[in-house]
Amino acid sequence: MATTVDVPVRDAARPPARSPGGRRLATLLVLLVLVVAAALASIAVGTRSIGLGEVWRSLLDSDLATEEAVIVRQLRVPRTVLGLLVGLALGLAGALMQGHTRNPLGDPGLLGITAGASLAVVLAISVLGLSSPSGYVWFAFAGALAGTVLVYAIGSAGRGAATPLTLALAGAALSALFFALVRAILVSDQQTLDSFRFWVVGSLAGRGAEVAWQVGPFIAAGLVLALANAPALNLLGLGEDVARGLGQRIWLARVGGLGAITLLCGAATAACGPIAFVGLVVPHIVRALTGPDHRWLLPCSGLLGAALLLGADVIGRVVARPAELQVGIVLALLGAPFFIALVRRTRAAGL
Repeated sequence: MATTVDVPVRDAARPPARSPGGRRLATLLVLLVLVVAAALASIAVGTRSIGLGEVWRSLLDSDLATEEAVIVRQLRVPRTVLGLLVGLALGLAGALMQGHTRNPLGDPGLLGITAGASLAVVLAISVLGLSSPSGYVWFAFAGALAGTVLVYAIGSAGRGAATPLTLALAGAALSALFFALVRAILVSDQQTLDSFRFWVVGSLAGRGAEVAWQVGPFIAAGLVLALANAPALNLLGLGEDVARGLGQRIWLARVGGLGAITLLCGAATAACGPIAFVGLVVPHIVRALTGPDHRWLLPCSGLLGAALLLGADVIGRVVARPAELQVGIVLALLGAPFFIALVRRTRAAGL
């Protein structure tokens, strides 16, 4: 007697699920389009209305010497390039920070980078009399580097190596100390306060092409180091014991990650001041789209950070015409409600 075997048949009406690789590639391509669109909007839109035809002629004809051409080539294009670099750096640094500290609220300022840069800028303005971003950018970068080194040294003190918890605690304590010193200098020096508040609010305005050239090599080095650190972060996500059993050198991964964070966040903070919420919000958005694989999370976070920063800068130019609202203020106004909604309505993807 013949027997029949029931074989499950796929429901023809149900579309096949998209593979994770296809979804990640689609996310990457969409983010690339957003970055290009944000860059074009940054060049075309400003506090002064310039027709798209005039903008296009200014970009193509290097001999055009009209006032509009000068604004486009010497102000908007360098500002857009700097915005791309800084947004890319902050997005990458935020994803690295959250990955290494295993802290969903981690941002680049957690390691004392922002506080160290702020103290160095205040000292450069107060002691040396520097007043332009191109003048104190190197001091800001040196302060960010010094802050990271001190945090790592304090977090590594005692028995055992540095852990995400000890680094976070050391960063919080050192940041409190640095910001206390900053306030002590500012309350006693009105001239330093006037110059410092222009930097600390976070802005792309007033930064010429020389600032982008100064910080560009550091951001490029940090980008290479961050992408090279991605496989190690994936192993660390399985636990340090498992990562060590698979041959990963934990100390080398930590040092590489901290070095990338310092280069990226230090250069971005030096160029434009402390800009909040990019490094905090962007990795959460990207993680929901690409998953926790840092080989995709890091580059996508950089792209979304660049698009978000340029978009906020364009909004700041439009809403306060003929004046301008600094990008740090716009990001705070947009980022805080968005992050609150993200926490309330969705469950953060696993780190």
